[in-house]
Amino acid sequence: MSHLGNNDDRPVKTVELSRSEVTHVVMQIDINGQGRLFGGRLMEWIDEVGGMTAMRHSTHEVITASVDNLTFKAEARLNDMVVMIGKVTHVGNSSMEVRVDSYRENEVGMRTPINRAYLTYVAVTPEGKPIRVPYGLEVNGPGEEAEWEGAIKRQRMRLERKKEAF
Repeated sequence: MSHLGNNDDRPVKTVELSRSEVTHVVMQIDINGQGRLFGGRLMEWIDEVGGMTAMRHSTHEVITASVDNLTFKAEARLNDMVVMIGKVTHVGNSSMEVRVDSYRENEVGMRTPINRAYLTYVAVTPEGKPIRVPYGLEVNGPGEEAEWEGAIKRQRMRLERKKEAF
């Protein structure tokens, strides 16, 4: 199945084409008094990976518009490797939703999920004005289709919360 973002005639990119993966080693500066990775530091890294993914897809600078569903599932500690993987899940007119999964990776490459976050980015001109994303998103398979549909639901929920000032 293929979605073109608002069902228009833009060329499309696959989810895999814009995928980003970044690894950080947790350093002393990254940990809190309990010896765990600061949640705020992980959020910074997630936004960095999400922004890279959105820039790859849109070929433009982006700004962060919202962060949804930021839930911590596990911890990371000093010297742990934290791997973050970003994938575009939905493309609108000027906006893109990106899913970022974060993992703690051990010395043999086994990954433990730490966090899953959904972020919305807006493509902008160098002056910071929203611009149309030049590429739609090709959605292949049930997993990518479920992400697309989930993005639409999250967008509706954000609009409803905004309308209710909640």
